[in-house]
Amino acid sequence: MNQPERRQSTRSVAPFVVVFAAGLWTGVVSPANAQDPAPVSSGEACGRSAAVIEKGLRFLAATQQTDGGWLLTDRSDPAITALAVQGFIQSPGYGREHPVVGRAIRFMTAYVQPDGGIYVPDAGYGNYQTSVCLMALAALNDPGHADMRARAQAFLKKGQWDENEDHDRESVWFGGAGYGKSKRPDLSNTQLMLEALKQSGLPADDPVYQQALVFVSRSQMSSGTNDQAFARGANDGGFIYSPANGGESKAGEVVIEGRPMLRSYGSMTYAGFKSLLYANVNRDDARVKSAWEWIREHYTLDENPNMPGAQSQEGLYYFYHVFARALDAWGEEVVVDGHGRSHRWREELCAKLAGLQNDDGSWVNPKDRWYEGNPYLVTAYAVLALETVVGRDQGT
Repeated sequence: MNQPERRQSTRSVAPFVVVFAAGLWTGVVSPANAQDPAPVSSGEACGRSAAVIEKGLRFLAATQQTDGGWLLTDRSDPAITALAVQGFIQSPGYGREHPVVGRAIRFMTAYVQPDGGIYVPDAGYGNYQTSVCLMALAALNDPGHADMRARAQAFLKKGQWDENEDHDRESVWFGGAGYGKSKRPDLSNTQLMLEALKQSGLPADDPVYQQALVFVSRSQMSSGTNDQAFARGANDGGFIYSPANGGESKAGEVVIEGRPMLRSYGSMTYAGFKSLLYANVNRDDARVKSAWEWIREHYTLDENPNMPGAQSQEGLYYFYHVFARALDAWGEEVVVDGHGRSHRWREELCAKLAGLQNDDGSWVNPKDRWYEGNPYLVTAYAVLALETVVGRDQGT
């Protein structure tokens, strides 16, 4: 990502951004993977999730600002508001007509720009903010917003790097998306763009998906399917943050057979895996199979897998969210890890998030990198992950 990393209090003013990196598999399964999962009876943890979600939504309802938004720093932000309001839209206890939803949507749509994007002008995060806001509009599914959704889709498609910006398929930028049109592309923003377009009903045969697949494939550390120099000799199947500019992984590097290589990690691998599925890549494709093997070998909910040392707790709730979305798209209820142990991933994620919830209903990450010290952001991630697990479209 182009945004400088911040380790600051939530009192400084900035538009909301999420920053992620990736890297290479070390070939070592983390200690958390070697532990037996906590015993949970079938359906027990997810059966309790309605109360956990409701508690989280009560926290968010109580902290909604008078302008209808939720704070990132000391002002409300359309993207964090879009994440939070989706949880209310999808909840049977609130739904599309609830006043919390109405206030949030009015705040968010005040940022619609003449070019169709939904973003804070001059902040440089048009693609990111429009993607998240389009997801909220797709969840709301208000016929009165049909034109707004279509124009947001067109804005995102125009923001994808391709021949129109002198980046043909030979360019490593081709098919990707960054925070804004002037920003170099990364996998986090590309997967958000794809998620927004898919949720908002863009047909599966639209060229944007296959163009994105070129970029996504170049983000995977698999030399057989990645034509970039940084992937030579790589065979782990995990994903990095961006293949642009020689490859980038905020998880750093590892040395494999005497050669430093970029280190893949959980949140970007699940994001890449999900993007392959959204691009309708066959399950027998080498890219899907190697990503799935990485997921099996690194399965854990105790950390952001394969992030080194103390970094393993950074970006944890982003990871939980993309973990839920990717495995839900995959459609299998059990993951058999690299040790042959079976994991009912829905049950385990429900139990994990229930155990991490604070008494006031919020969630927060003590490792506050990438704004995960912000309880509104993190609570939105947790609620959306749980709603994915138990059924996203509950608010009808």
